Amino acid sequence: MKTSVFAAIFLAFTLFQTSTAQAHEVRPGFLQLKQIDDQTYDLLWKIPAKGDRRLSLYVRLPEPCQSNDMTSRIADGAYIERRQVTCQGGLLGETITIDGLQATRTDVLARVEQTNGQTQTIRLTPSAPEFTVLGSPQPTTVIQTYLKLGVEHILLGFDHLLFVLALLFLVDGWRRLVGTITAFTVAHSLTLAAATFGWVHVPQAPVEAVIALSIMFVAVEVLHRRQGKAGIASRRPWVVAFVFGLLHGLGFAGALREIGLPDQAIPMALVFFNIGVEAGQLLFVAAVFMVLWLGNHARQRLVAISDRAVWVNHATIYAPISYAIGILSGFWFIERTVNLFI
Repeated sequence: MKTSVFAAIFLAFTLFQTSTAQAHEVRPGFLQLKQIDDQTYDLLWKIPAKGDRRLSLYVRLPEPCQSNDMTSRIADGAYIERRQVTCQGGLLGETITIDGLQATRTDVLARVEQTNGQTQTIRLTPSAPEFTVLGSPQPTTVIQTYLKLGVEHILLGFDHLLFVLALLFLVDGWRRLVGTITAFTVAHSLTLAAATFGWVHVPQAPVEAVIALSIMFVAVEVLHRRQGKAGIASRRPWVVAFVFGLLHGLGFAGALREIGLPDQAIPMALVFFNIGVEAGQLLFVAAVFMVLWLGNHARQRLVAISDRAVWVNHATIYAPISYAIGILSGFWFIERTVNLFI
């Protein structure tokens, strides 16, 4: 038991360092250009910030463009800038660049809304920090953009991944596992859609705190099950997955609000963002099973060589990882709860 606890503390510290190193920098930036007339646009620029510090990202418009009436502020962990720009001849066919993006690990979602109702949405990355304003964007652009954003969000969402991992440790048997994952998927899809369309309004900070608590609860249930104390999560994992899935969907919705949705294609963007989240989740599940299979295969090889190698088994893996998940999620819960009162 002591070995498992020490291993858990070390693993939790490693996971904490990883998640902290990625925090804030992996959140996407958001650029919106809304056309007012032939050569005038309202510009909204939103990028991650921590305290008074912001990412060194800057919008570079074509040379004929001039800015005025600029306002800026830092709120809710983001630097928000608004200004009006005048571009002789308009922006059609012109190139817009995000300076400094190459030096980060974040993305920028850019959206151009024209007076004729056309909306162009594109995802900019460190390897592709610029785009050309098009007259009639293709619908596939929205699909590709939000599908990739959904995959990235779940794969970079450390807390959501740890919840899924704890569920995998908790459930035995393919049928129960499929039912549990399906319940989680249905639940977070429902609240993601409800929050996106404005049917449900919940402050984001308390949701994030309770999400951390949900991860800690499932981690404790895994440990209890390994000790022969089956709780409700062990007996009816699909019920727990559904209830907490509703909370995680609200967390996804908060991320989607930060990114923004194209007004002319909200249902399409929502559907493909959700498909991207599910695709990323399935990739993670497949990766976990692959690691477990490789570990089991290695154990069998080691046992064949020496009887002293039997320490490599799933039981010894589940305990320290579950402790680590519980420690880390407990820290998140305390941190997020304290932030409610700051």
